[in-house]
Amino acid sequence: MTTQPTQNTQNAVSAEQTVSTGTTGSNDSTHVTIIGAGLGGLTLARVLHVHGIAATVYEAETSPTARAQGGMLDIHDYNGQLALETAGLTDEFRDLILEGREAIRVLDVDGSVLFDKADDGTGVRPEVLRGELRRMLLDSLPAGTVRWGHKVSGTRPLGAGRHEVTFADGTTVVTDLLVGADGAWSRVRPLLTAVTPEYAGMSFVETYLFDSETRHPASAKAVGGGSMFALTPGRAILAHRESGGTLHTYVMLSESREWFAAIDFSDSAEVTARIAKEFHGWAPELTALITDGETAPVLRPLNALPVGHRWDRVPGVTLLGDAAHLSVPNGEGANLAMYDGAELGKALAARPGDVEGALAEYEQAMFTRGAEAAAEGTELHELLYGDKTPHSLIAMFTGETADSGDNEDSKDDRTP
Repeated sequence: MTTQPTQNTQNAVSAEQTVSTGTTGSNDSTHVTIIGAGLGGLTLARVLHVHGIAATVYEAETSPTARAQGGMLDIHDYNGQLALETAGLTDEFRDLILEGREAIRVLDVDGSVLFDKADDGTGVRPEVLRGELRRMLLDSLPAGTVRWGHKVSGTRPLGAGRHEVTFADGTTVVTDLLVGADGAWSRVRPLLTAVTPEYAGMSFVETYLFDSETRHPASAKAVGGGSMFALTPGRAILAHRESGGTLHTYVMLSESREWFAAIDFSDSAEVTARIAKEFHGWAPELTALITDGETAPVLRPLNALPVGHRWDRVPGVTLLGDAAHLSVPNGEGANLAMYDGAELGKALAARPGDVEGALAEYEQAMFTRGAEAAAEGTELHELLYGDKTPHSLIAMFTGETADSGDNEDSKDDRTP
C-alpha cells in the first residue's frame, strides 16, 4: 500500500523544541525523542501533542511513501480503538473502515469450505488498511514532527538519563527522554537489554493479486469477502481482501532459515516455482494465489523475543510495540503498539514533574500485557499450524475443542 504525501514531509524543527549546536552541527535536545514512525511511535507523538508535550519522531524511511505499508489490520475495541480514542482520532478512524472485511472462512486443501462466517456488521474489530491508518496519524501531527531519512546507526548513554543517538549520516541528537518505537531490530533496545529476537521456525512469503474479480475470479471466490485460511500442519495459505479487489496473500512454511536461504529471492520465477511445489495437489484457485502473484514474492521470516521478556528500569529511555515485546503474529502487534504509545503518552502527561515515575508505571503495565499477548500468540500459532489444524482453528471459532467440544476462551485473531 502506497500512501500519499502529508504535511510531515518537512524537516522543519517544531517551535516547541530547543536546539543546541554540537560538534556535528545538528545536536537537537528535545523533550521526547521517538525513534520510528510506525503506528506506535506516531500514536505516542499524537497523544503527547494533544497534551501539549513536544516530541520529534526520527524515521529511517526517506518519506511517507518510501515503501508499501502492509495490508489489512483489524483494530480491536479493547486496545487499538482505545488508543485512537485517547489520541482524539475516533471519527477519522471510522472513516477508514472497510465494511465487510470481518468475514472469515477456512478451506480444505481441495477448496471445500470447512467454516464460513459472514461479516454481519456486529463485530468489534473493524478492518482498515495499515497505510491509511498511518497516514491518518501523520496528518494529525504538526508539520515537522517527523524527520524523514534519519536512520539510526547507534545510541549511547551520557549519564543522568540523557542519551545520544547517532544517525547514518553522522549527525546526532541528544535527548532527555528516548523512546524506541523502531520495531523488531530496534537500535534503542540495547540500551536496556542484550536480548535479541530469535527465529520462530517459520516464514511467510507475501504475494498480491490485483483486480481479482475480473482477472482472478476463482481465487476471489475462494477468498470471499474478508480473510481466508487454508491450512495443513506446517503449510498454509492465508489471504485477505483489500480495497479495489486486491487479494493480499501470506504463504506460510515451517522451514529453517537455511531452507529459505537456498532459494534465490532475487529470481521471482524460481521463488514462485519452489514455493508452489510445496502445495502440489492443492486446489488451483488456492495455488493461483502463489503462481499468479503480480508482485515479486517477499520473504517475511518470523522472529520473536522470549515470552515475558523484561528489563530493569534505565533512566531516560523506554520501548514500545515490537521493540519491547516482539512475538509471532497474532493480530495484536499493531494494536498493542498503538496502545503502548497512548498509555506512555498518558503516563507522561499525568506526571509532568516525574518522568521516571511515569516510565516505571508504563513499563510495569506494558510488560504484563506484552507477555499475555505473546503467550496467546504462541497458542494461536499452534491452533493455526500445529498437528490438529485446520480443525483446531475451526474449534476456536466455534467455541469447541478439536477433540472434545470444550475449548478455552480464545481470541479469533487473524494472522499475520
